[in-house]
Amino acid sequence: MKRLLLVIAAALPLAAAAQEAAPVLQEDPRAARFREIERGFWVGFEAGFVGFAKSPTMDAVKFPYAGAGGGFASGFGVGVSVGYDITSRLALSAFALGSNVKANASYGAFDVFAAGGDLRLAPIAWRDSQGVERLHGYLHVRGGYLLSRPEALFDSSDFLVGGGIGIEYFTRLRHFSVGVALDGMFVGKVKVPGLALTPTLRYAF
Repeated sequence: MKRLLLVIAAALPLAAAAQEAAPVLQEDPRAARFREIERGFWVGFEAGFVGFAKSPTMDAVKFPYAGAGGGFASGFGVGVSVGYDITSRLALSAFALGSNVKANASYGAFDVFAAGGDLRLAPIAWRDSQGVERLHGYLHVRGGYLLSRPEALFDSSDFLVGGGIGIEYFTRLRHFSVGVALDGMFVGKVKVPGLALTPTLRYAF
């Protein structure tokens, strides 16, 4: 029994030395690696409430029933955008929007279409338990060309400027993010301010 204990005692240091001398396994460079959040080119969608503080009558001769205007007008708008992430917090995109809004009964409804560019900056971000910045708070500005139909009711051709605040959550699906934006806007020639509240969805390639 004593001889067995002596053999075990002699073998333990040898086993420890062999363990220390064992080579460290290296990560396989061929193994697939994925980013927590995909960045680069992306497409986005938005849909929600659109409202204009007033709806003046551009051509009262062509639309006599509309009177001097239809007052507050609201409706539903949808949009699509294509953009690129310059950094994790700065993005540029081109957008196209369309909305159908309705004023009072005598004025009726009209459509507004716009297309242009958008610049977005996220000055703040919150990290998850893994240290990944998944929730962003952002500011953005946009501007572009606007068309309204029926022509000369609310407007004909014009320019639109706007901007606002939003939050965006980058999901664990890597390519997808969801959010909501609150924007103010201004239609230039007719001098009409507006507001939009839109949930958003984005897919990054």
